[in-house]
Order: sequence, then structure tokens, then C-alpha cells
Amino acid sequence: MTERLIQHEIHEEMQNSYIDYAMSVIVGRALPDVRDGLKPVHRRILFGLDTLGIRSDKPHKKSARIVGEVMGKYHPHGDSSIYDAMVKMAQPFATRYPLVDGHGNFGSIDGDGAAAQRYTEARMSALSEQMLRDIDKNTVDFIPNFDEEEREPVVLPSRIPNLLVNGSSGIAVGMATSIPPHNLGDTVKAVVKMIDNPDIDINSLIKAIKGPDFPTGAQILGKEGFEEAYRTGQGKLQVRAVSHFEDGSRGRSKIVFTEIPYQVNKAKMLEKMGNLVRNQKLSGIASIRDESSREGMRIVVEVKRESDPQKVLTDLYKLTPLQDTYSMILLALVDGRPKILNLQEIISEYLKHQKVVITRRTQFELEKAEARLHIVEGLRIALDNIDEIIKTIRKSHDDAKERLMKKFKLSEIQAQAILDMRLARLQGLERKKIEEEYKALKKKIKELKALLKNDKLLMGVIKEELLDIKKKWADKRRTVITTGEVDSSNNVEVTEEETQIVFTNKGYLRKISKASRIKKVMKDGDFVRNSFVCSSDDSIMIFTETGQMYKILASEIPANPSSSKGTLAFKLLGIPRQERIVEIMPYTELNKKKNVIIATADGMIKKSDISEFDIKKRTGVPAITLKGKDKVITVFRTSGNEILFFATRDGKGISFQEKEVRPVGRTASGVRAVTLEKDDEVIAVLSVNKTSSIVTLTKKGYSKIVSMKEFKVQARGGKGVLLCDRRHLKHTEDFVGAFALEEDSIEKGSLIIITDDGIEQTPYTKIPKMKRGDKGEPVSKEDVLKAWQAD
Repeated sequence: MTERLIQHEIHEEMQNSYIDYAMSVIVGRALPDVRDGLKPVHRRILFGLDTLGIRSDKPHKKSARIVGEVMGKYHPHGDSSIYDAMVKMAQPFATRYPLVDGHGNFGSIDGDGAAAQRYTEARMSALSEQMLRDIDKNTVDFIPNFDEEEREPVVLPSRIPNLLVNGSSGIAVGMATSIPPHNLGDTVKAVVKMIDNPDIDINSLIKAIKGPDFPTGAQILGKEGFEEAYRTGQGKLQVRAVSHFEDGSRGRSKIVFTEIPYQVNKAKMLEKMGNLVRNQKLSGIASIRDESSREGMRIVVEVKRESDPQKVLTDLYKLTPLQDTYSMILLALVDGRPKILNLQEIISEYLKHQKVVITRRTQFELEKAEARLHIVEGLRIALDNIDEIIKTIRKSHDDAKERLMKKFKLSEIQAQAILDMRLARLQGLERKKIEEEYKALKKKIKELKALLKNDKLLMGVIKEELLDIKKKWADKRRTVITTGEVDSSNNVEVTEEETQIVFTNKGYLRKISKASRIKKVMKDGDFVRNSFVCSSDDSIMIFTETGQMYKILASEIPANPSSSKGTLAFKLLGIPRQERIVEIMPYTELNKKKNVIIATADGMIKKSDISEFDIKKRTGVPAITLKGKDKVITVFRTSGNEILFFATRDGKGISFQEKEVRPVGRTASGVRAVTLEKDDEVIAVLSVNKTSSIVTLTKKGYSKIVSMKEFKVQARGGKGVLLCDRRHLKHTEDFVGAFALEEDSIEKGSLIIITDDGIEQTPYTKIPKMKRGDKGEPVSKEDVLKAWQAD
């Protein structure tokens, strides 16, 4: 045997070998295909489940059985790599829409591994069946497996846009991919938009898809990071845990985390938090507890009594994985080559694949329909000549097929179909059924041919089937996208969803869903003083009786269920306990009233443009300069053309045009609204019009409804007129409340009256309409301490 030596430079050999290895890893292991969003191992697992018949409507099978099937036939790279991939496909905290339905211990968000293959069971999820739908209709190419004894698909039909829906991550040689999951409904909406308008711009697609939607929920801070990735293929975004405040024991506050960033190991995160507290890098924390259960995640951080909960929360976000960075790299295989794609290209490539799938399916169904039509045409001939057919068959020996073909001009397939039928059935063939099938096949063939000739019709089918998938499997977003400027004091951003803010008489703030019903009076003697709907990216202005204004982002107010009391406002904002909150309101109002009216007990009034309060600082700033022991009694918004009504404790009322008060700066003290007698003070300031009515209430519980026509509009600064003839009242009886009322609100409105014995609620329909000088009728048997108006 002659030896043959080939000389080769070692650096060239190493280079070529490494390139071969790199391409093997890139194409055959680490990167997903843009068409179905799957790596080879995931594709083979789903195909293996399908070939075994372990679908969503069948019983679970042992994981070891599935892994053995996949390893033996399609993926000879070890059982652990297959099982690990299958486990991740079944974990609801790792995969947004699980493609495997696992039964048994499949690990936890704490990093616990799944049980051994022999202990767990699995089957396809209902949604994963859409990944393989129509695979038996020649929709995709098949290639020989590693030993050429089996055949496997090059790509799955993937009737869902899985690359975006479930995302993908992987590290190849010299490159990596990191595609976050997205909401199925949003993704389908974006795909449908491109079907309707192939030239759609990327900004319109971004509006439809909104942003990543992680299985663990949490919130994304700002849109810039993922929007850059959608445009360029690469970007970074900040993901933050969802938290709210609760009242703890012994005057302590609790920070409760209910959602954490995607791919964060909860156990390791808690360990890091504990180490930071022990090493005194995190201060103000009394204890950390994991109270998570089957009902959901709940991590409780108890704050020391003397510490500011908001500052502790900010430190937690800054120093722990409760706020994490997610790098987006939209890298996938396109025609077998790795490519960084933008959002428009990903959806375009997916639609190209779906067009091929539907075209091949249509062609398959057309060929099948034409083959059946050919047989049905033969059966029609047999029906027309039934007696001769039977006679010919009976007379024939081994040449029945040839005789039928020759005598009735049938093809071999048609003749064989007639011969394969039982004689009894041939005699009983019903012409009606055959004719109906014939017409149906002709119609179907016509439709299928039209579909193949018309791209618009073809894309319409894709759209219709995608919308059907959306209807069946789409769910609500879990991850909140935040927007707006960051408050430099605590680095908190805000959401842009609509939310409802509720403020109670005892100073509790809470945030509930817009659709939730509010119970106006609580069992503990508290009641709702104010509630409004605003955007969660709005600032909430909080005014106190000392003339200070505090601001908080709506997104910072803890989200509480409608049954919860909420969180004390002074804890959220650092307001001194002794400082009473007078009013809260959103910076942006739907009615666009641009003036802010601030009135004081000493009869002063100040009007400022809303822009005067557009400040970034969240700690208290002066909203008005007060003199002596004066205090703010009310704050409200006006349009600039309203009538202002002042009521005093001694029973005086004055109304004047808002135009008499000129706008001033934020820190100004204002002007005189009403001239008060000694020891008198203003108890209410109302915004009214000529058709309004005034509801008055005295300390002894007498109330009446008086038309505004009884009060002459006069000049600002006067003493006003009597709210009631003093002859009807005892000298010591004071007025405790006055409220504006429109005619259409009498039927549904009421007064909330506070006495020593508790809270009473009196409907306006039980309060009489009277003249200004009348005494009124008693609505409470006890002395009234305070009253409030309920919508």
C-alpha cells in the first residue's frame, strides 16, 4: 500500500476546521430560524411529540420516553440537552406561551431543577399544535435524519409567529441572540397590519406590538431601548419589579413585590438582598420574607419605623436584580445564514414563510381534490351504466379492469375504484350523494385554483387563520410599558395606562382599576373624599392646609384591590403627620380646566395657571404664601368663566365672578375674597353657575337646598348676605358645610355627615328646597362635626 502525504499549513487547517465548527454551532445548535423561531432541538422535540401522537388531547407520557424517541431518531447529542430544552418549553415563568404541557416537577423560578426524566410526564400544549398544523400536507421540506433512516422537517409550518411570541436566546461562536417574548395578540395585530399594508412603516408596527411581554410580568422603564432594537436589531431596556406599599405592624411599612424581572433567579436575588443588609449596604430594612405561594409571588420587605419606604425601594432597585437590564439582539437564521433583523424584516420573513406554507397546502389540497374528482367522475359513469357494469364484472375473470376501461372509457384508477367497491354498495349507489360530492369538488377546485392565482386572496387566508388563533389563545399583557421622564429623586418612571386614584378622609391613597366599583363609606368610619381617573404617567398634586404642594407620580401610588384601605399618603410623600391634606388632583384633567383656585379660612383667594405647578420636585413646595395662622381650606380647578361662592361659619355667603381674581404666581398670597367679622372663618368655597343650587348644613343638623338665584352676584371682597335668617337659629349654632349642586345630580347625590356616633349618609332627595332665609329641616339627630359631598 502506497502512503500518500498531503502537506498543509497548520494555521490554514485550524482556520478551516474552526469555521466548520462555528457554522455547525450557528446553524445546527444555537440560533433560531426566523421562520418558526425554533432551534433544531426544540423543533425535533415538537416533531417527536407529534409523531408519537402525544398531543394536547391525549394522556401525558413519560419524559424519558419522549427524550429517547427524539435522541434515537433526530437529535443524537445526549439526553440531558434534549430534556433541559423540553423543560424550558414547559415552564410558564420561562416561556411566555409554553409549547409543552408538563406534568410533575418541572423546576421553579427559584432555580430548582426539574425532577429526573423518569419521574415527569409531558405532552404537546394546545398552542404548539399550531406550530405543526398542516405538516402532513406537504407544507415544508423534509430531509434525512443523521443516520438516514428517518426523515425530519427542515422547518415547522409555524402557524403562529413564534420567534416574536416566545422569543429566543442563545450563544453561538462569535455571536449571540436575545429576542424577548411578546404578547400573542399584539404580535398578530402587527402581522395583520403588514398583510393589509405591505409597505407599512416600522413606527406603525411598533405601535401595534407595543413592546416585549415577559412571562413574569414586571415593568419596562421607557420605550427607547426596545424601539431602538425594533429599528436597528439591537438595544437595551430596563426591567423593574412591580411593588406596592402596605401597612405593617408596630407602625412599620411593608414593600411588597409581586412580579420580578424576566430570567431573574428569585432565590439568588433574595440571598443578595440579605447579604447587602448584613453588610450594611442596604439600610432601613427590618426583615425580608418570601411569602410566595400557589396564589402568586409575594416578597415582603419590612421597613424600619424611622426609615422612608420610598428611599428603601429606590435603593433596592439600584442595588439588586429587582431592576435588571435586558439586552435585545434580534439575530436569527435567514436562508441558513445568521442575520440581525429589525422588526419589519422579522415579520416580513415570517409572512414569506406563511405564504409558502399556504401555497403548498393549497396545492396539496388541489391535487387531492382533483384525484377524488377523477374517481367520482368514474362513479358517475358507473351510475349511468349500472346494469352493464355489473354484467361486465360478472362475465369477466382476470380482465375485469381492462374490460371496464375499454367498454366505458375509464382510466385505470377509475376502473380500480369501481372494482374495489362491494357489489352490494355498487348496486345501492345513490346518485344524489355522488352528484353533491361532484359539485362540491368542482367548487372547491375552482376556489383552490383562484387562491393559487391571487396573492391577495392567499394573504387573506393567512390573515383569517391568524385572527382565529388570536381569538382562541391571545391573553392580556403581563408586562407594563412605562414612559415619560424619570424623576431624579427616586428614578421612578410612569405607566401610560388609565387608572383610578382614590383618597379617603383618613388620608389613605390607593390605586385601583378603572372598572372597579368604589365603596364610598367604609366599615371603619372612613369614607372616600375624592376619586378620579387619570393616566398613570400623570403627576398627582397633593395640597395641604399649610399651603404646601407635594407631587407623586400616579404609577408610584401602590396598586391595591378595591377592598383594601390603601397606603397613608404622608408615608408615601414624607408629609409631616400633623399636616392635614386638603385636596388631591391630577396635573392633567380631561376637562382641561387650566386655573387652580386656592382659598383660605381667612377669606383669601388665589388663582394661578396650572403651568405654575409644573415642577419636577416631589417634596413640598409653597403653593400659596399664608399670613399668620391662616390655613388652606380648599383647592379646585376652574375654566376662568365661573362664579365663585364663599360660605362662612357664621352663616354668610358671597358670590362673585371668577374674572375678578387675576392670575398670580405660585408663591403669591392672593387677594381678599370676603370680609369676615371677628372670629368668623370660611368653611366652603364653591365653583357654581347661575343654574346651580347650594346645599347648606348647620352644626345642629339642619339642611336645605337653595337656588343660586337667591344669591346676587356682587363684587369681590364684600361681607355677603345671610345664609339663613338668624331668628331661626340659636346664637351658638354654626354652619359646618355648603356644597354646590346641579339639578340632574339631586336624584343620585348625597351628603356624608360625620357625628360623634359615626357616619350618616343622607340622599339629596330627602333635603327640602327652600328660600335663603329659611331654617331648613333636620337631617341628623346628633351634632354634625363635619360633612362631605358624595357623588
